[in-house]
Amino acid sequence: MAQSTSARASDSAEAEQDGRSGRKRRAIIDEATALFLRNGYQGTSMDEVAARAAVSKQTVYKNFADKEKLFTEIIRGVADSSERILQELSEVLHTADVGADDLDDVLTELAQRYLSAVLQPRVMRLRRLVIAEADRFPELARYYYDKAPARAVKVLAGELRTYAERGLLRLDDATLAANHFAYLVLAIPQDRALFHPDEQPSTGDHDRIAREAVRVFLAAYRDPHS
Repeated sequence: MAQSTSARASDSAEAEQDGRSGRKRRAIIDEATALFLRNGYQGTSMDEVAARAAVSKQTVYKNFADKEKLFTEIIRGVADSSERILQELSEVLHTADVGADDLDDVLTELAQRYLSAVLQPRVMRLRRLVIAEADRFPELARYYYDKAPARAVKVLAGELRTYAERGLLRLDDATLAANHFAYLVLAIPQDRALFHPDEQPSTGDHDRIAREAVRVFLAAYRDPHS
């Protein structure tokens, strides 16, 4: 019995230690992310990360061997988290029983959600950061691109292909059509947001952009027999 009690106490102590270690690691990532976004890669030091996270510099290096590894884990984590957004976009298109009369509304809702997801200030700041450091971290920039923008187009292409199979759209190249849709929706507001970080488009602006993007897209890709 005494041995069992001791084992339970040891397990509890280990769990508590793991919890503290996890909280410290999370604090390091959160504070480093804020610093990278504000100061860039070159303008951020591991000393400052440790101070902001309220941990020792030794703890920072215990979790991340150097600044490059810390930066890489942050960007990869952000890229991996985009899967949830992609799932939400896919669900809009995957609505059952979408017919020719519903196509405008479904694609407009998709465009509006696409705009809301991509133009979030934090997302745009991260995108600026990745672009700024693309020469220093080309593989990381490629990873981010493949997991976020390119993955979104791939998901969209798959759903548009099913619409073509049901006679709603006429596509020769679903991936090209998905790129056309994405850029019709995002090109103007995203380009502006990259260079005007303090501006926030109104909901009315988003709605107008979304509807016009869908109108132009369907003028090119709607099946005339649907």
